[in-house]
Amino acid sequence: MASPPATPASATEAHLLLVEDDEVIRNTVRMLLERYGFTVSTAADGMSGLEMFRERRPDLLLLDVMLPELDGIGLCRRIRELSLAPILMMSARGDALDVVSGLEAGADDYVVKPVESAVLVARIRSLLRRASFTPAHSRAGASGAGAGPGAGDTTTLTFGDLTIDTRGMEVHRAGQPLALTPTELRMLLEFAASPGVVLERRTLLSRVWDHAWHGDTRVVDLHVQRLRAKIGAERIETVRGFGYKLRR
Repeated sequence: MASPPATPASATEAHLLLVEDDEVIRNTVRMLLERYGFTVSTAADGMSGLEMFRERRPDLLLLDVMLPELDGIGLCRRIRELSLAPILMMSARGDALDVVSGLEAGADDYVVKPVESAVLVARIRSLLRRASFTPAHSRAGASGAGAGPGAGDTTTLTFGDLTIDTRGMEVHRAGQPLALTPTELRMLLEFAASPGVVLERRTLLSRVWDHAWHGDTRVVDLHVQRLRAKIGAERIETVRGFGYKLRR
């Protein structure tokens, strides 16, 4: 089973793994991230990246899509079998196939190369915040009201056979633990905070991905699809033309 990611105390203490076959890009990105205080390990191909991940267990991974030996999509899938650590895919083309394939493989977000340094660092910091996210106790209490059995417990939200421990950051379905990535967990918490309320895609982009700019809403749709597969497809309803809502 995939293990949860380590929780970095701060961005300056985070260890990143960059897997990029272009030496110039690899060294340029590494030096950029090190200037921002990150510790960066690098690999030039997918198999080396997988081995380095197993040895060093970084807090976050940046994976190029086009890699020799094992491409970024395959590497993402292999890592998801081992860990829930945040994954940021980097695509040179940014076409729909690359984006969808990366997100379906388990990536949390993606950027298109060349990417501005400020955007790349902002995406990384957003993913790290998501990995260490803990909702406010008062918010959990408010969302628990009326959630069904267990609503009096301000740290536990219950929706049928789905139970969310907002303090322990654990989700169970029919008594069985669910392995959710930090992004999937944060999305579920957003839905659970307002059951029955429609959340627009751009609202989810802002709250879950911290995308203040106009992000690609495909990342939302793919994560909803992944979340449905884990908690039950019937729990998240599509409201055409608007967004999604968690059924009460």
